[in-house]
Amino acid sequence: MAAGDEHAASEVLSGLARHLNCLNEDNKSTRKRALEAIKTATIDQGLSSGVLQELLSALLKPLLKCLSDPMERCRETALTTLTEFIRCVPRPEESLPYLMPCLVRRLGTKEISEPAEELRLSAVEMLALTLEVCGRHLAPYLDEMMIILQKTIVDPFPDVRRESCRFTVALAKCLPEHFHMQAECLVKPLMQTITHNRSRVRVSVIEATGAVVQHGSGKELDAVLCPLTQKLFDDSPQVRKAVTAVAGDWLLHLRDRYSYFPKLIPLLLSSLSDESPEISLLAASLWKQVGAQWEKENEENIKDKMDFPLTPPPFYPPGVERPGLGCRELVVRNLCMLVPAITNDMSDWLLPTKVKSCQLLRVLLLHSEDHSTYQLQPILAVLYRACADTDRDVVSNCLAAAKLLGTFVPPDVFLKLLLDHVKSPYSPSQPWTPLMVLAAVLGGCPRTLLQPHLEEIANTLAEPEVCQEYQQVVYLGQLFACVEALLRQCESDCCSVSLQLLQVLVAVQSLSTEPDVSQKALEGVQLLCQVQGLASEMELYRRHMGQLLGWLSASVNAWTSYSPQRLQLHIIVTQSGPVIGEFVSQLMPLLHCCLQPDRDPEMRMSIFSLLAKLLLDASNTLDSQGHFRQESGKFLCDTLLPNLVWQAGRVAAAVRTSALSCLLALLHGGAITPAEVMGLEERLLPLLLSSLGEDSRMSKLFACRSLFTVLKLTGSGLRPEALNKIYPELLKRMDDSSEEVRSAALQAIGMWFSSLTDEYNPDICAPHLKLLFQQLLLHLDDPESSMQDRVLEVLKKGRSVHPTLLQSEVEAARNKHRTTGYCDQLLQLLSSPPTTAPEELPE
Repeated sequence: MAAGDEHAASEVLSGLARHLNCLNEDNKSTRKRALEAIKTATIDQGLSSGVLQELLSALLKPLLKCLSDPMERCRETALTTLTEFIRCVPRPEESLPYLMPCLVRRLGTKEISEPAEELRLSAVEMLALTLEVCGRHLAPYLDEMMIILQKTIVDPFPDVRRESCRFTVALAKCLPEHFHMQAECLVKPLMQTITHNRSRVRVSVIEATGAVVQHGSGKELDAVLCPLTQKLFDDSPQVRKAVTAVAGDWLLHLRDRYSYFPKLIPLLLSSLSDESPEISLLAASLWKQVGAQWEKENEENIKDKMDFPLTPPPFYPPGVERPGLGCRELVVRNLCMLVPAITNDMSDWLLPTKVKSCQLLRVLLLHSEDHSTYQLQPILAVLYRACADTDRDVVSNCLAAAKLLGTFVPPDVFLKLLLDHVKSPYSPSQPWTPLMVLAAVLGGCPRTLLQPHLEEIANTLAEPEVCQEYQQVVYLGQLFACVEALLRQCESDCCSVSLQLLQVLVAVQSLSTEPDVSQKALEGVQLLCQVQGLASEMELYRRHMGQLLGWLSASVNAWTSYSPQRLQLHIIVTQSGPVIGEFVSQLMPLLHCCLQPDRDPEMRMSIFSLLAKLLLDASNTLDSQGHFRQESGKFLCDTLLPNLVWQAGRVAAAVRTSALSCLLALLHGGAITPAEVMGLEERLLPLLLSSLGEDSRMSKLFACRSLFTVLKLTGSGLRPEALNKIYPELLKRMDDSSEEVRSAALQAIGMWFSSLTDEYNPDICAPHLKLLFQQLLLHLDDPESSMQDRVLEVLKKGRSVHPTLLQSEVEAARNKHRTTGYCDQLLQLLSSPPTTAPEELPE
């Protein structure tokens, strides 16, 4: 048979002699025709494999020489012919001593020897075919193949890269006992290509990397781990799927994989949270296989746990499948090395890395269950850092992980650390992060476990350094979130800490500058009522008002305008409505203390403004039970009047204005009796008359209106001496630059006339009346007709006091007025019988 093959081959070769000689011709067309003729006479004839083997021995060198031909078509024909020979001959390995050096020269040099991309691809495909047909016979040529792959893996033509990666996988599987010695040299080109802009190339590189590491020496893993991890964020699902498959394969089959578990487990578990269902399902399937294999390999060590499996935690997250024993054990045994890696990734500047880290942390906590207790401190540090991030995805995934802590870790353990961190935050610039984590942890902790610790948690939240120290909106929002978590989780159990929770909610409302946060805190108060079965917020305040006022009174001596307690007082007295009237006896000493003249001016102004609003509606607030009336005289004498005493300075003037507004509200609101006003007349009137000379328009206005109200309340109770001290100061305000002040002063003069009684002797007091009439008559000629009308009405009141004196003064002033109409009206009225004048002028 061999002799026949040799004879047939000899005949073919004799026919090809001329064509072989033509391969050396300078004419490229001649060389091309010769190569085509050789291919036609050999490959295309369907000769037997034996004949082809004989022909290849004779034609190999000429054909290999043609691979360097200047003409691309010649090189293509020679390469195609060689490829077919290798595919068909029974002993292709005989050509390797000549073929491999030639391929190295064409593909493995520093500069690209083969300029045609398609021919480089065909050459790599021929090399892959050679591996397929020669198998282990290629082992002596491993160096040459590595030289070629180092160049072709980074070839400019993407298809060459892909084919080179496929060849790398096949080579690693075919020659594993030899491949591992040189696998490391392929890492660098592979990592250069892994960032290629074509996703199919990246997929091929990842698969090749998997084979290189799988069949390498083990040193390659550290070099490829970081680039592979970055591919978990690739936009292409196929790339992420390839990484997942490679990670799973390593965990299942890599030599010394136990040493690399801390590095490989995150690579696979990160894919469990992939947005693509296909990838997450693949990762879950591979992870189950890894866990089952680990169980089988370590059956002796975990025999007790397998024979007597523990029941799942009683409050396991609903709708979540519990991982198998092997998976849980793998995570638990490597958790101490996984958490620091996550901590490091959380400091990365890339957002996807931080999101993946938080997702991975959640998966790890789901596996480690109560074993996460041993890593609680570093886990909390990771959560704090994540909560401080500005991205919502990072924060939401972080809070999901924190919720699992509450589910699996005993409250007495996590509270010991968390509450300390709440009182002394990790980061002073971001003090809300422990609160954010605490709220999430509380949201995951079962009610039965949380109930014994309610008082400890509520007391911590209500401590001044926690609920009164910071005014950042985000801090207050998280403080409320903690309260809400307690109310949602424990419901009626919160009755025992109702006071502390109310204190926190009041603090949040008082410090917040954001309406949304304030509204949430107010809704929290309503929720606190609901869980206790209370009809309204009033009932809640009635239950705790005494304690709340005691809470505020404890620090009142140290209050300033910056004290949060001042704002808390505002919230309590305004939201409690009529309830505050039941606790006047406790409220008044507190007000008296913080409104003393030596206290902070801005604080006093704020509280006076608050009291003014309350006193205007006293029957529904401070005096809802009639108790304030019993205290109003003392309040006016000991608290309000000392703040009306004149002191130099703009700030002191502003305080007096606030005090005057409060006084006016007190007089108008009906919370003080005329008898009490009369009893303080000697102290009150001088201060009011002094206030008429203030520079502030509002002070003068409040003083005029207050005098009007005092005259109205006291009626005929004031003595003539006191009355005669009032009108001159009011007359001065008739010349004020403010029309509003002039009108208020005129209205008070009208009430002054109505306050005169028989005790006021008009003859004895004629000089006073004369001055008063003269000054009013001057303003009867005011440029403003509205003012003339109001002055006329006041003078009409005066005719009943001393009509003769008024008539003479009108007659004397008539000729001096620009118009005599108003004087004529008065004279006509004075000549007719007197009628009862109205008590007061219209506003």
